[in-house]
Amino acid sequence: MTKTLFYACALIALSLVSACGRGENEVGEFKNDWVGNEIKVEALSDPKVEGVTCHLSHFDRGFWDRVAKGNWFEDPSNASIACRQTGPIAIGDIDMGKDGEEVFSQRISLVFKSMAVRRIYDAQNETLIYVAYSRRPVEGSAKMAISTISLYGQTVTRAETG
Repeated sequence: MTKTLFYACALIALSLVSACGRGENEVGEFKNDWVGNEIKVEALSDPKVEGVTCHLSHFDRGFWDRVAKGNWFEDPSNASIACRQTGPIAIGDIDMGKDGEEVFSQRISLVFKSMAVRRIYDAQNETLIYVAYSRRPVEGSAKMAISTISLYGQTVTRAETG
């Protein structure tokens, strides 16, 4: 009875972790080992910069890996990002500060851990910088990835601020 209850709780927890906002922009996925772990690829549009698409790849732990390691509630912090111009660039009212602004976030654990993408504008070099990283309230992670889009020599429309 106790074992059955454990497995039922584990399956519920796994379904909750899997439902944490994933798959909405998924453009690809494939298994990378025999225990069901997957690499997922998502297409992300910057809500304030038209004409830019970022592709984010991340690791999604499978059922058997969760059983073997006993950690049901989170995925690894590893991610990779590549951003490209996919149309005419129109920059809206973006944060021009050094810390930029978050353009995407999704949970990679049941409660605290999340993966995010932050945009920073480098005015001196006319470049948009996108950084993918994971965060926790207590321990940050040094795992990150970066991608840039040069605006040099491009016709870029900008929103009027004021």
